[in-house]
Amino acid sequence: MTGILRAVIFDVDGTLVDSVDLHAHAWVEAIRHFGYHADFDEVRSQIGKGGDQIIPVFVPQKDLKRVQDDMDHFRHDLFARKYMPKVKGFRRVRGLFQHLHADGLRIALASSAKGDELEHYKRVAEIEDLVDVETSSDDADRSKPYPDIFQAALDKLHVGADEAVVVGDSPWDAKAASRAGLPVLGVLCGGFSEQDLRKAGCVEIYRDPEDLQRRFASSLIGRHSPKTLGQPGRPPTRGERRMGA
Repeated sequence: MTGILRAVIFDVDGTLVDSVDLHAHAWVEAIRHFGYHADFDEVRSQIGKGGDQIIPVFVPQKDLKRVQDDMDHFRHDLFARKYMPKVKGFRRVRGLFQHLHADGLRIALASSAKGDELEHYKRVAEIEDLVDVETSSDDADRSKPYPDIFQAALDKLHVGADEAVVVGDSPWDAKAASRAGLPVLGVLCGGFSEQDLRKAGCVEIYRDPEDLQRRFASSLIGRHSPKTLGQPGRPPTRGERRMGA
């Protein structure tokens, strides 16, 4: 990347909120409920994809049409009832978002989550007033590792792939971002290894959002932000004014 960044696009599960294990448990229960085998570690390795990409890994092709929609609905209801209340935001997510806004950057969320899940995640991460654009599973025909969700975010932001960067926790984020022509920074807080993230295309690795904020100046984002390159910043949001950022 050689130009000025205009936006940062974040994955949510495992990147901003601690939810990967919870999603894996819900998927294991759902898959077994419909009579198929599901090993927790194998299911966990698939988290980051949407249901349209996870279910075919565990359900034979001949059964997909019959069970896919019912399994996805079952998993969603189970997660909302049993697991979603346990989701917590990672440390300093709000502070990182305020920092990005102060440097003149817009923020988008690009998640395979359902709309109600995404609303809950914004609340627990304390970023409801700091998100400029969001996309969910409703905005993409295919979930990660296909690039649809990131392309939808670019379209809503009205920026090109050369003006944005992705932050994500899974190889599926990295593969989807790369297919959309976007550079991607990886975070380890979702539980995927640095080796797997780099192999999938991550150009920088951070422990979590707090670590990215701490090392912001030397990051790809910090080096190419409008503030660093002497460009006008974006107006502060109500949340930034309230917090004195």
